[in-house]
Amino acid sequence: MITIRRASTLGTAHDGGVTFRCHFDFADWRSAGHAHEGRLRAVNQATLPPGATCRLGPETSMDIATWVAQGDVAVQVDHFPHEHIQTGGLHLISTGSGCSDLQWKTTDAAAAVFQFWFMADTQGDFPFQSVRAPCPAMDDGSFRILASGFAEDDPEQTEMVRDGSPVPLSSCARLLQATLRAGEGAAYQTDMARDLYLVVASGVMRIGNDVLMAGDAAAIEEENILTVIAQENGIVLLVDVAR
Repeated sequence: MITIRRASTLGTAHDGGVTFRCHFDFADWRSAGHAHEGRLRAVNQATLPPGATCRLGPETSMDIATWVAQGDVAVQVDHFPHEHIQTGGLHLISTGSGCSDLQWKTTDAAAAVFQFWFMADTQGDFPFQSVRAPCPAMDDGSFRILASGFAEDDPEQTEMVRDGSPVPLSSCARLLQATLRAGEGAAYQTDMARDLYLVVASGVMRIGNDVLMAGDAAAIEEENILTVIAQENGIVLLVDVAR
């Protein structure tokens, strides 16, 4: 079953000094039937103006993955080293037993980000931070794993993933990206018992008979194969989570 979520139907939440477009309940926005998708707790989109700071916390037992669609974002979480995330890069903070102060800042230009919040599978773990730098050489039209909690996807345990391998999640989930040219397609296979959630970051995509524009999303349940065809050049982000 595929349920399309149009960008015009998303919620608007205000938190941390930023306005988010929300796919699921978040901060001061609530919507019946859109609390979460399996173990995916939140999907938020935001454009941060120049010099803006988004400040959240405290948070526990959440993996927060921030993918930068455009611009540069500086990230500071508690005692962890400052990180600078460029377009196409990913920052992950696994809040574990607790992070009190989480900040995302822009410099002299605006930045657009997508955030994915995953419920952790275990409680009380020590928090950790990881970064995946942009890897344009891997944008070949197939789905590439940005972050994963599957053992078979586990990269070497380093804070900076330099070779395009995924950052580690503390939940049994995946976050993937596909960069597609018009006329190209990408397929992903999973288990029927898992949930998929796809967001069109840019371009125009087709799933079956449905055409999705930038900002649109699709919730996919009880399907084991997903195929996306690009009608215009663009990028899609895909989440695979336990139900």
